[in-house]
Parts: sequence; C-alpha cells; structure tokens
Amino acid sequence: MKQTTLKEPIEFRGVGLHTGAENVMTVLPAPENHGYKFQRMDAEGQPIIEADCDLVVDTSRGTTLEKHGARVYTVEHILAALAGSEIDNALIQLTGPEIPIMDGSSEIFIREIMRVGTVEQDADREYFAIPQNIRYTEEERGVDMVAMQLDDYRLTVMVDYNSPVLGSQHASITSLKEFKDEVAPSRTFCFLHELEQLLEANLIKGGDLNNAIVIVDRVVEPGELAHLASLFNKPTVEVRKEGILNNVDLRFQNEPARHKLLDLIGDLALIGMPIKAQIMAARPGHAANVAFAKKIKAMIKKRKAKANVPHYDPNKKPVLDHVAISNLLPHKFPFLLVDKVIELSSNHVVAVKNVTADQYFFPGHFPNNPIMPGVLMVETMAQAGGVLVLSDVPDPENYSTYFMKIDNVRFKDKVVPGDTLVLRLELTAPIRRGVCMMKGIGYVGDKAVIEAEMMAQVIRDRAPADEPGTPSA
Repeated sequence: MKQTTLKEPIEFRGVGLHTGAENVMTVLPAPENHGYKFQRMDAEGQPIIEADCDLVVDTSRGTTLEKHGARVYTVEHILAALAGSEIDNALIQLTGPEIPIMDGSSEIFIREIMRVGTVEQDADREYFAIPQNIRYTEEERGVDMVAMQLDDYRLTVMVDYNSPVLGSQHASITSLKEFKDEVAPSRTFCFLHELEQLLEANLIKGGDLNNAIVIVDRVVEPGELAHLASLFNKPTVEVRKEGILNNVDLRFQNEPARHKLLDLIGDLALIGMPIKAQIMAARPGHAANVAFAKKIKAMIKKRKAKANVPHYDPNKKPVLDHVAISNLLPHKFPFLLVDKVIELSSNHVVAVKNVTADQYFFPGHFPNNPIMPGVLMVETMAQAGGVLVLSDVPDPENYSTYFMKIDNVRFKDKVVPGDTLVLRLELTAPIRRGVCMMKGIGYVGDKAVIEAEMMAQVIRDRAPADEPGTPSA
C-alpha cells in the first residue's frame, strides 16, 4: 500500500464545543511521511503541534494536545475522519484553539474528504503489526482494552453505563472501509447529570442540542426543562419516554457505542502510524484510549530500536579491514581505534571495535574496574564517521576530518574488556562544503551503550604529489 493525502484543501467553519469560539479549520495535503499535524495560525510563530499521544495534556471531555505552550482541543473527530479514510498525511490549520464541533460527529468531515478525493503518493505506507497481546486495564473504572495479532484493523467497543436508557451496547467494524457509513455519523453524547456539571464549570460554551445527544437519566421537573431551554436558547425542550433531551432521533440504535468507537479510532491515530490489530475495548474513554495508545507506541519504539541494531557476523569478510582503514584515515597505532568496517554506503557506515584487556588505556583508567573511557568511545565513533566521509574522496590520504561540534552525547552503559563495540553512523544532512552532520549509536550486543550527534569538516591538508606545481612528499 502507498501513502495517501488529499487532492486539494478543504475548509470547515464552526464553533468549538468547549470554547465556543468561532474557528476556521483548513485541512491541506501534506508530503510523504508527514503524518498528521496541527498548526495554530492565530498564535505567535504559527506553531505546529504533531498528532502524538505523548503531547496529550488533557482528556477530560475530549483530547487536547499541547506543544511549546500552544494547544489544540478536541482533536479526536477530525483524526478519526482522516484515519477512517486511510489518509496518511495532512496538515490541519486552525484560526483558533479548538476543532469545530460541527454536528458532533465525523460525518461532515468525511463528506468533504470524499468530495475532494485522495491522491496516492510514492512512499510505501508503513504499518505496525501487533506482535503480541497488549493490554490496558483500569480496575476501578472497569476499563479493559486489548490489542491482539491480526493482519488487518478491526475494532469492537462495549459500553455499560448502568443506565436504563442505554443499557449495555456494543459496536464493531471489521474494516476501515466501514467507517464512513457505520461509524462517522455517530454523534457525541453525555448524560444530563454530566451536562449540568459541564454547564456549571463553563466547559461547553459551544454546546447545542444540534451537536450532541443528551441522555436524560433521571426524572426532570417542568421548571428544570424551562431552565435548560434558556441555557440552550430554545423556546422549549422536551424529554420523551426513551430519555433523549428534546426528542432527538438517534441515527443508530447503538449510536453512543458507535461514537465511542469513533473516539477510539481518533485517539489511536495519535500512535503516529497505522496498526494491524484486533482491538477489543470495554468502557473506553479518552484517558484510557490515550494511555493505551502510549503503550502501543512504546512497543513500536522498542521494536524499531532493536530493528536498527546492526548484525555483526565475525565470519563474514569485512568491507574494510584494519589495513584498509589505516590507509584511509590519518590515525595510526595506538590511536587507530576502528578494527573493521562491515557496512558502508553513501550515507551510512557500520564499524567494529574489539575491546580487549591488553589495550593501553586500561592500566591507567580504573585499573581495578576496567572501563573504556567515554571520550575514546566518542573518538571511535568519530573515526567511523571519518571512514564514511573519506571513502568517496579519491585521495583520502591528503584529507583530515576535524570536529566542529558534538551534541546530545549519552552514555547508556559501560564498555569493558571482552565487549565488541559495533557503531552505526549515518548522515543527517547532505555534505556541503566539506561539512558533514552525522548521528551515531554504539551497541554491545543489542543494547545501545552510546549515542551522539556530530558535526565535522573535511579539509584538504595538502595537494597530491603528482599535481603540477606541487612538491613531492
């Protein structure tokens, strides 16, 4: 599958459910590997906030993201529409802090996405297939969520609010292709007792009986109905025997459960990539959804970290042995620290340092507890980087590589005699004017022991001896 984005921008105008602020939201096409990002056009510097579960700061009545002081409220409905349409990349620009609530569902968003259509991009879509069961529970609230192995994306939600009006409900989809018709039209809802608390806390300034279903879970006196009518600027409000304020017709018999499924899809979009899994969720809510998304994202990060660990086979012939490296770099014994290079391309290198007990620095560096000095680990990494940048130079013996900057150095574990230090470095930007920027990670086995970002400059020390007008060495 290829990544997709919108064919053209789409615009939505409306109020935010909680802020009541009028807002214009423009959803724009975005390049490959962009993901979902929000941009506050009204804030200083027009900051961008990634749709990332690690940026969630509030889940009280919706999902709120914040980065560098800029917030975006109620992101779940537009994210559900994008994820449900299997769109990978979009930039969502806002003239205010909150996503327009529209009718309380994702239907209007889906309708406009379908109208403009999507375009396939060149990059492949990357999925994370759940490798084993991932579970999240909150015993005190009866929340139980599990992601199980499946070569597809299926979701089931079960809710039970101990309410005679709702009873127990469940909703499910076996494919995201069902989202448009079966899930997107379902509207947000709350109970009357919650509505009263929200109104008292001044939290639903944009709330209206046209954008939410209010479930009446107790007897309401006529005077109270008149008070609610004034709050919503309605001539009257009524309650039919089924217990829905103002006699709003449900779009589905289990519309509340379907909306919980919508919220779950939107919140799980904060993982940052599509997943393949069977999701079962009992009594989910925004807080549980986000916590569940964080557990899945943590597994993705752990798996990706292990996937990047270079494989070292000592029986395999190296790309460059110690002699070849000595001819390439200006370093010589005892300061040539790289023993062999096992991978080499135009933008990355994997090098090996065998750490033995007889090396010259151990007798003087913690002799009773021999540890490879951190500065020499950095130097080994730098020499590996030197191999990377000098390997494309026709006369490397006439060049040297000099440090300009070292950033974000982290020593994660000690390196001791008997260890094999395997270093992977890759360019983080094209080499320009001899300046190269690299990021490196050093491993012992599959465990990272050092990482660093480096900037260096390649400088010609002297011209080749056979160049006209140049004296020989």
